[in-house]
Amino acid sequence: MAETTGISWCDRTWSPWFGCTKVSIACDGCYAENLMDLRYGKVTWGPHGERVRSSAGYWRNPRKWDREAAAAGRRFTVFPSLCDPFDNRADLVIRAEWFALMRETPNLVWLLLTKRPQNIVEMSKAAGGLPENVALGATCENQEIANRNVRHLLDAARDLYPVFMFVSAEPLLGPIDFTRIVYGTAGDHTIVRDALKASDIERIDWVITGGETDQGKHRARPTATTWLRQIRDACAVAGVPYHHKQNGEWQGGITARDGEPGQFALHWAEAPGRWSYLDYGPRQFAQFGADARMTRVGKKAAGRLLDGVEHNGFPEMRA
Repeated sequence: MAETTGISWCDRTWSPWFGCTKVSIACDGCYAENLMDLRYGKVTWGPHGERVRSSAGYWRNPRKWDREAAAAGRRFTVFPSLCDPFDNRADLVIRAEWFALMRETPNLVWLLLTKRPQNIVEMSKAAGGLPENVALGATCENQEIANRNVRHLLDAARDLYPVFMFVSAEPLLGPIDFTRIVYGTAGDHTIVRDALKASDIERIDWVITGGETDQGKHRARPTATTWLRQIRDACAVAGVPYHHKQNGEWQGGITARDGEPGQFALHWAEAPGRWSYLDYGPRQFAQFGADARMTRVGKKAAGRLLDGVEHNGFPEMRA
């Protein structure tokens, strides 16, 4: 809610309302819930919770940033970090007002990241149409969610023509192959698409990855370095900008065992993360048939280097 943000892939954060509902395992350790509900008590989270419009003074910030961006001769990126733009329970009037505000701030590029990409087209039309300065993104935490969300995201790109399309694989809770997104079936055949090399508009233009961090009582689950490398390398081959935000609370990697299904083992540096890991670990690491040797070192110590390199890719913006 400040003038600047610690998020490495955007210039500003701003949300028209606060509140949401958890829809996937990526929501288990929700930053926004921990901040606005559990810490500040500003809004109640959940399916029957509130969606509270932010203050009138706060709504003036984007117009100020638009003037600053114009003076600087560049476009600022703004991410609504404390809500989901396409939340089913959000007020239709507030969303329409927000879309109008986006149209009034052409020097800002709004990064609309959602866990509900199936709603993008219908809700954008209901709000007066997608503003020309919007980039559309979807969260994908594993292959199952990527198969569903990427398909809806690219369908929205075809209909709405955003500035660019992006995926946030944060928290990354399983391997994702964006070159093999399952679109469905036709008879006995499975329809698979390479979402990194699709047509000009129906493709992922930018991929962000990140490990999970502790939020309140929720203990972060580890992200395997192999999963990150797989996404990084696929982006490099396709020429898609790649941004790695953070490693999370864990450090380490996966060592394959000659392709044989192996047992996973952990070197515990701190006991509190143990049980949250064991809840998810078996079904994650079984997908690799490999040993997981990771240490819980904390977000600061884990940093954001991947194989010693800081990845800060950002996509080109369509006019």
